[in-house]
Amino acid sequence: MSSTYVSAAVSPRDCLQANDWICGEYLRSRGQELVDATVQHVWITVLSVAIGLLVAFPLALLARQRRGAAGPVLGLTTILYTVPSLAMFALLTPVFGVSAAVVVTGLVLYSLTILVRNILAGLQAVPAEVREAARGMGYGPLRLLFQVELPLALPALMAGLRIATVSTVAMTTIGAVVGFGGLGNLIDSGMQGFFKAEVLTASVLCVLLALVADLLLVGLQRALTPWTRAGRTRRGLGGAGGIRRSGPERKAVA
Repeated sequence: MSSTYVSAAVSPRDCLQANDWICGEYLRSRGQELVDATVQHVWITVLSVAIGLLVAFPLALLARQRRGAAGPVLGLTTILYTVPSLAMFALLTPVFGVSAAVVVTGLVLYSLTILVRNILAGLQAVPAEVREAARGMGYGPLRLLFQVELPLALPALMAGLRIATVSTVAMTTIGAVVGFGGLGNLIDSGMQGFFKAEVLTASVLCVLLALVADLLLVGLQRALTPWTRAGRTRRGLGGAGGIRRSGPERKAVA
């Protein structure tokens, strides 16, 4: 009995056997599994948001150019967003089979309602006098769109992109139902076996991914819209009176 007591006293407590929520041994022994799940989560999220942006942009342009198309486009994207995720993946499985394409396609469809609305709102908020001034300077439709309207619409576009990205990070976990959920796979297996460390670690990593993605997009927005910081700085310093125009606006009306 004394030898048993001594052995228990010198042996470290095994947090895996104790099924603790926080367990360093789990991180050491399952490190590669966590890395693989995180990588899968990231590429599914990035691919879904990128494709969603590519699809949403022409839809937003169509809704802006043709008033009759705005209602159907916004209505369709809203209806798609209301479809439960499990039902969406089940409907897509006969088309794509049990593959990552099911998850990516579902996430693309969910992102459209956010991206289309924000892109459309940003483009519609461009002042009419700025457009007229640009046309007067000889700007064609494409040059007007990419050099004047899109830069001015960037704040609204980036706001939608941030929301869509964070939502996609969260919804990627549901892809565990078809085996392509990134960190959601670990959360699902951990819940089934009530493996506390696995559930908590994967959940925390998912939250961190969302935070990092949002911070990166905030930094990207600041880099792409330097005139917004310059405008705030001038207002903070109490600059001379008069209307201060942003960079694209000054370029268009110069």
